[in-house]
Amino acid sequence: MIYRKLYPLIGIGLAALMISCSSNRFTTSSGLDRKDFRQKVEGKKTNLYRIANKNGMEACITNYGARIVSLMVPDKNGRLQDVVCGFPTIGEYTSQSQNYGAIVGRYIGRILGARYTLDGTEYQLQANHSLGHTAHGGNPNFGARMWKVKHTTPSSITLNYVSPDGENGFPGNLDITLTYTITDDNALDLQFEAVTDKPTVLNLCNHSFFNISGNLNKSVEDQIMWVDGDYFTPYDKNKCVTGEMWPVESTPLNFKTPHSIGEHINDNYGQLKVTNGYDHAWVLNHPGDDSKPAMWVYDKESGRKMEVYTTEPGIHIYTGNGLKGKVKGKDGIYYPFRAAVCFETCHFQDSPNNPQFPSTILRPGETFKSHTMFKFIIEKTI
Repeated sequence: MIYRKLYPLIGIGLAALMISCSSNRFTTSSGLDRKDFRQKVEGKKTNLYRIANKNGMEACITNYGARIVSLMVPDKNGRLQDVVCGFPTIGEYTSQSQNYGAIVGRYIGRILGARYTLDGTEYQLQANHSLGHTAHGGNPNFGARMWKVKHTTPSSITLNYVSPDGENGFPGNLDITLTYTITDDNALDLQFEAVTDKPTVLNLCNHSFFNISGNLNKSVEDQIMWVDGDYFTPYDKNKCVTGEMWPVESTPLNFKTPHSIGEHINDNYGQLKVTNGYDHAWVLNHPGDDSKPAMWVYDKESGRKMEVYTTEPGIHIYTGNGLKGKVKGKDGIYYPFRAAVCFETCHFQDSPNNPQFPSTILRPGETFKSHTMFKFIIEKTI
């Protein structure tokens, strides 16, 4: 696992950053205003927090759902642009059912039939999907819960959420800690830890919608992508995983050789017809190894390349097929079809009912640990 040193406070600018976070003089490169993120949810106060590095890369995080609200990243000319979808006020997050930038859990994806058996006990979960499944851990999931801010530095924030025993049907009091860090080499680093007092299942991830061009009016289909995965988990006609792993070879899901996201996205291929684009989990070739990229995406115009490192066994890539230009986000943009892509580092859907998949079981005395890093670099060409 990669361990990165948290650098000490560097310069007056970062000192001023901490002052602004604890006072009313709160400014962000993205233009977000802290006062627009003050509300009460579950009797607790929401807020907006800013972390940054010495290069000016900045993330704004809210304690509502531990969400990434904005992510300002320099392009090839040093210009900072926001590369994630989101809303400019907390009220828009709380009033709309979506997962922009959220931490989704206890279980991202579906658990079929809203039930699973563990140690001889069957657990009936909340069925929040129209076909009777549990989707993204039920409603509300962790992205609509209040997280407690435990610690902040100019470049990091640590949040905590305790999911009570029986929440949405899941057993065990689950204590989760998440630290976001912006490193000095322009990476957004996510470190998860969790413990439980009863055997349970757990599958967490961040659900940010990325468009690394910085133009969220624009489709991601021209961006170049590479994925280090030889297999994927297919669906049936109802978008339920079958429990199989199919080779990507000779399919539109083969990104072992880099090509544009849009090159084959509309091919006449059954799996793409089920999902109207990419919305699939790739089985990574080096599970548990976060020393090398699991995938990357590149935008030629801006020069930005985002590499994804993870200890997770899979990455679910969703190309914004449900964006329809009807939801207004930051800067008044109505996010159009395929204007963003999600890179959800996680285990696989319905793993509790598919023992051939990597286990998602967490037991008392164990510590769940997961690491994901989104690293940004500039390249003139690929």
